[in-house]
Amino acid sequence: MDTQNQHLDALQDIKKMMERSSRFISLSGLSGIAAGSCALIGAWLAHDKVLSKDFRSSDYEEIAYSSARGSINMTQLASDSLIQIATITFIAALVLAFLFTYLRSKKEGITLWGKASKRLMFNVAVPMIVGGVFILKIIEHRTYGFVAPGCLIFYGLSLFHASKYTLGEVRYLGLGQIILGLINLWFVGYGLYFWAAGFGVLHIVYGAMMWWKYERN
Repeated sequence: MDTQNQHLDALQDIKKMMERSSRFISLSGLSGIAAGSCALIGAWLAHDKVLSKDFRSSDYEEIAYSSARGSINMTQLASDSLIQIATITFIAALVLAFLFTYLRSKKEGITLWGKASKRLMFNVAVPMIVGGVFILKIIEHRTYGFVAPGCLIFYGLSLFHASKYTLGEVRYLGLGQIILGLINLWFVGYGLYFWAAGFGVLHIVYGAMMWWKYERN
């Protein structure tokens, strides 16, 4: 019996070594919680801006609904307050996600920038870059109503595609983002709420579940 248990333990050790070499499994649940919290704060600031007195009702309609009345240049785009809020929110979420993942990798003695993490980053980056270019063109032509669903769909596709190189639960987070994005296509005027639900609530729920499952001990 002892010999059998030793063999089982050895197989478990081999399985863990193979998993570590092929998958980046040090994603921290706290990263998801932090990113989701940043997204909710950003959505609240954007919503407050949209409803502020210095923001005309016509501007809100243009942001909420698809409207192709000419195009805007990159200078106008960079000066838009909503774009600035989105940029700051993205940077803050990225920095915090990296920080918590780095701390978990250091604690577990796993290299943060190894072969597995490089494969993960590459498979996340390709759909994200394509989606980013697509969304920039959407904004440039003022079809704002498709920005939120586009963000959710392309982000979800990147998570779903990259899930084979990290924790399997990431696939379900990606599917959730895709489903929200597709539903948002039929409720264009509510993009900010779908954006907050996807990038905010889903991230927090996912992060809490992953922390409870893998990190609480």
